[in-house]
Amino acid sequence: MTTPARILPADDHALVRHGVRLILDAEPDLTVVAEASDGAEAIAQARGNDIDLAILDIAMPRRTGLQAARELARLRPGLRTLMLTMYDNEQYFFEALKSGASGYVLKSVADRDLVEACRAALRDEPFIYPGAETTLIRTYLDRARTGEQLPARPITEREEEILKLVAEGHTSKEIALLLVISAKTVERHRTNLLQKLGLRDRLELTRYAIRVGLIEP
Repeated sequence: MTTPARILPADDHALVRHGVRLILDAEPDLTVVAEASDGAEAIAQARGNDIDLAILDIAMPRRTGLQAARELARLRPGLRTLMLTMYDNEQYFFEALKSGASGYVLKSVADRDLVEACRAALRDEPFIYPGAETTLIRTYLDRARTGEQLPARPITEREEEILKLVAEGHTSKEIALLLVISAKTVERHRTNLLQKLGLRDRLELTRYAIRVGLIEP
Protein backbone atom coordinates (compact mmCIF):
# COMPACT_ATOMS: atom_id res chain seq x y z
CA MET A 1 0.00 0.00 0.00
CA THR A 2 1.34 3.44 -0.94
CA THR A 3 2.22 5.68 2.01
CA PRO A 4 -0.12 8.71 2.17
CA ALA A 5 1.35 12.09 1.27
CA ARG A 6 2.29 14.05 4.40
CA ILE A 7 0.63 17.46 4.50
CA LEU A 8 1.07 20.62 6.60
CA PRO A 9 -1.84 23.12 6.62
CA ALA A 10 -1.01 26.62 7.87
CA ASP A 11 -3.77 29.09 8.75
CA ASP A 12 -4.24 31.44 11.69
CA HIS A 13 -7.84 30.27 12.13
CA ALA A 14 -8.10 26.95 13.99
CA LEU A 15 -11.49 26.23 12.42
CA VAL A 16 -10.00 26.46 8.92
CA ARG A 17 -7.16 24.10 9.87
CA HIS A 18 -9.70 21.69 11.36
CA GLY A 19 -11.79 21.81 8.19
CA VAL A 20 -8.74 21.17 5.99
CA ARG A 21 -7.74 18.23 8.19
CA LEU A 22 -11.23 16.70 7.93
CA ILE A 23 -11.22 17.01 4.14
CA LEU A 24 -7.73 15.57 3.66
CA ASP A 25 -7.75 12.85 6.31
CA ALA A 26 -10.85 11.39 4.64
CA GLU A 27 -8.69 10.54 1.61
CA PRO A 28 -6.59 7.35 1.69
CA ASP A 29 -3.64 8.94 -0.13
CA LEU A 30 -3.44 12.15 1.95
CA THR A 31 -2.79 12.75 5.65
CA VAL A 32 -2.22 15.82 7.82
CA VAL A 33 0.86 15.30 10.00
CA ALA A 34 1.42 18.82 11.38
CA GLU A 35 -0.29 22.22 11.56
CA ALA A 36 0.87 25.83 11.81
CA SER A 37 -0.91 29.02 12.87
CA ASP A 38 1.32 31.44 10.95
CA GLY A 39 3.95 31.59 8.24
CA ALA A 40 6.93 31.49 10.59
CA GLU A 41 5.58 28.39 12.35
CA ALA A 42 4.92 26.77 8.95
CA ILE A 43 8.59 27.19 8.05
CA ALA A 44 9.68 25.72 11.39
CA GLN A 45 7.29 22.77 11.04
CA ALA A 46 8.45 22.06 7.49
CA ARG A 47 12.06 22.08 8.65
CA GLY A 48 11.39 19.73 11.54
CA ASN A 49 9.00 17.27 9.90
CA ASP A 50 9.02 15.09 6.81
CA ILE A 51 6.45 17.07 4.80
CA ASP A 52 5.49 16.53 1.15
CA LEU A 53 3.08 19.45 0.77
CA ALA A 54 2.41 22.70 2.65
CA ILE A 55 -0.98 24.39 2.28
CA LEU A 56 -0.53 28.06 3.16
CA ASP A 57 -3.08 30.77 3.85
CA ILE A 58 -2.00 34.06 2.27
CA ALA A 59 -2.85 36.43 5.16
CA MET A 60 -1.22 35.15 8.38
CA PRO A 61 0.58 36.81 11.32
CA ARG A 62 4.38 37.22 11.44
CA ARG A 63 4.86 35.88 7.89
CA THR A 64 2.30 35.63 5.13
CA GLY A 65 1.80 32.47 3.13
CA LEU A 66 3.61 34.06 0.20
CA GLN A 67 6.61 34.93 2.36
CA ALA A 68 6.62 31.41 3.80
CA ALA A 69 6.37 29.88 0.31
CA ARG A 70 9.38 31.86 -0.89
CA GLU A 71 11.42 30.81 2.14
CA LEU A 72 10.37 27.17 1.83
CA ALA A 73 11.32 27.15 -1.86
CA ARG A 74 14.84 28.13 -0.77
CA LEU A 75 15.06 25.77 2.21
CA ARG A 76 13.22 22.73 0.81
CA PRO A 77 13.22 22.86 -3.01
CA GLY A 78 11.41 19.51 -3.27
CA LEU A 79 8.54 20.58 -1.00
CA ARG A 80 5.31 21.42 -2.85
CA THR A 81 3.19 24.37 -1.74
CA LEU A 82 -0.41 25.38 -2.34
CA MET A 83 -1.99 28.74 -1.52
CA LEU A 84 -5.39 28.56 0.19
CA THR A 85 -7.04 31.96 0.32
CA MET A 86 -10.24 33.94 0.45
CA TYR A 87 -8.76 36.46 -2.03
CA ASP A 88 -9.79 36.14 -5.68
CA ASN A 89 -7.05 38.53 -6.71
CA GLU A 90 -4.82 38.68 -9.80
CA GLN A 91 -1.83 40.15 -7.94
CA TYR A 92 -1.88 37.34 -5.39
CA PHE A 93 -2.11 34.78 -8.19
CA PHE A 94 1.02 36.13 -9.87
CA GLU A 95 2.84 36.41 -6.54
CA ALA A 96 1.91 32.79 -5.79
CA LEU A 97 3.41 31.69 -9.12
CA LYS A 98 6.59 33.67 -8.47
CA SER A 99 6.86 32.24 -4.95
CA GLY A 100 6.96 28.72 -6.42
CA ALA A 101 3.47 27.63 -5.37
CA SER A 102 1.91 24.80 -7.37
CA GLY A 103 -1.63 26.06 -7.05
CA TYR A 104 -4.13 28.58 -5.77
CA VAL A 105 -7.37 27.43 -4.10
CA LEU A 106 -10.20 29.60 -2.82
CA LYS A 107 -11.45 28.83 0.69
CA SER A 108 -15.02 29.25 -0.49
CA VAL A 109 -14.71 26.14 -2.67
CA ALA A 110 -12.04 24.22 -0.74
CA ASP A 111 -14.44 21.34 -0.10
CA ARG A 112 -14.71 20.92 -3.88
CA ASP A 113 -11.19 21.74 -5.09
CA LEU A 114 -8.68 21.10 -2.31
CA VAL A 115 -8.19 17.35 -2.73
CA GLU A 116 -7.72 17.66 -6.49
CA ALA A 117 -5.31 20.58 -5.96
CA CYS A 118 -3.24 18.55 -3.47
CA ARG A 119 -2.96 15.60 -5.83
CA ALA A 120 -1.99 17.87 -8.74
CA ALA A 121 0.70 19.58 -6.64
CA LEU A 122 2.11 16.23 -5.52
CA ARG A 123 2.33 15.19 -9.18
CA ASP A 124 4.21 18.46 -9.77
CA GLU A 125 1.35 19.80 -11.88
CA PRO A 126 -0.19 23.28 -11.54
CA PHE A 127 -3.68 23.77 -10.15
CA ILE A 128 -5.68 26.97 -10.51
CA TYR A 129 -9.27 27.12 -9.32
CA PRO A 130 -11.51 26.70 -12.38
CA GLY A 131 -13.11 30.14 -12.37
CA ALA A 132 -9.74 31.82 -12.69
CA GLU A 133 -8.07 29.68 -15.32
CA THR A 134 -9.25 31.41 -18.46
CA THR A 135 -8.79 35.01 -17.32
CA LEU A 136 -5.56 34.67 -15.37
CA ILE A 137 -3.71 32.31 -17.67
CA ARG A 138 -4.67 34.34 -20.74
CA THR A 139 -3.42 37.50 -18.99
CA TYR A 140 -0.18 35.79 -17.97
CA LEU A 141 0.45 34.43 -21.47
CA ASP A 142 -0.44 37.73 -23.16
CA ARG A 143 2.05 39.57 -20.95
CA ALA A 144 4.75 36.98 -21.58
CA ARG A 145 4.12 37.08 -25.35
CA THR A 146 4.39 40.87 -25.56
CA GLY A 147 7.36 41.05 -23.21
CA GLU A 148 5.35 43.05 -20.70
CA GLN A 149 6.55 42.72 -17.13
CA LEU A 150 4.37 40.86 -14.67
CA PRO A 151 3.03 42.93 -11.76
CA ALA A 152 6.08 43.92 -9.72
CA ARG A 153 6.43 44.16 -5.97
CA PRO A 154 7.40 47.74 -5.13
CA ILE A 155 9.38 46.69 -2.06
CA THR A 156 11.97 44.03 -1.27
CA GLU A 157 11.23 40.81 0.62
CA ARG A 158 12.96 42.16 3.74
CA GLU A 159 11.00 45.41 3.55
CA GLU A 160 7.81 43.38 3.17
CA GLU A 161 8.66 41.40 6.32
CA ILE A 162 9.27 44.60 8.27
CA LEU A 163 6.16 46.31 6.89
CA LYS A 164 4.02 43.39 8.03
CA LEU A 165 5.49 43.41 11.53
CA VAL A 166 5.16 47.19 11.83
CA ALA A 167 1.51 46.94 10.78
CA GLU A 168 0.95 44.22 13.40
CA GLY A 169 2.06 46.71 16.06
CA HIS A 170 5.57 45.46 16.84
CA THR A 171 8.20 47.96 17.99
CA SER A 172 11.52 48.32 16.21
CA LYS A 173 13.22 46.45 19.07
CA GLU A 174 10.73 43.57 18.82
CA ILE A 175 11.14 43.39 15.04
CA ALA A 176 14.92 43.38 15.42
CA LEU A 177 14.68 40.39 17.79
CA LEU A 178 12.26 38.51 15.51
CA LEU A 179 14.37 39.02 12.39
CA VAL A 180 17.77 38.85 14.13
CA ILE A 181 18.89 42.26 12.89
CA SER A 182 19.67 45.52 14.68
CA ALA A 183 16.98 48.03 15.67
CA LYS A 184 18.91 50.62 13.64
CA THR A 185 18.54 48.44 10.54
CA VAL A 186 14.80 48.15 11.20
CA GLU A 187 14.52 51.94 11.43
CA ARG A 188 16.43 52.32 8.16
CA HIS A 189 14.05 49.91 6.42
CA ARG A 190 11.05 51.77 7.86
CA THR A 191 12.38 55.04 6.48
CA ASN A 192 12.93 53.44 3.07
CA LEU A 193 9.38 52.05 3.12
CA LEU A 194 7.87 55.45 3.83
CA GLN A 195 9.90 57.02 1.02
CA LYS A 196 9.24 54.26 -1.54
CA LEU A 197 5.52 54.10 -0.88
CA GLY A 198 5.01 57.85 -0.43
CA LEU A 199 3.56 57.38 3.05
CA ARG A 200 3.95 59.47 6.21
CA ASP A 201 3.61 57.30 9.32
CA ARG A 202 2.82 53.93 10.91
CA LEU A 203 -0.93 54.39 10.38
CA GLU A 204 -0.50 54.83 6.64
CA LEU A 205 1.90 51.86 6.54
CA THR A 206 -0.75 49.78 8.31
CA ARG A 207 -3.45 50.84 5.83
CA TYR A 208 -1.14 49.93 2.95
CA ALA A 209 -0.38 46.53 4.52
CA ILE A 210 -4.12 45.83 4.77
CA ARG A 211 -4.70 46.94 1.17
CA VAL A 212 -2.06 44.58 -0.22
CA GLY A 213 -3.13 41.65 1.97
CA LEU A 214 -0.15 41.47 4.35
CA ILE A 215 -2.52 41.68 7.32
CA GLU A 216 -6.26 41.32 7.71
CA PRO A 217 -8.35 44.38 8.68
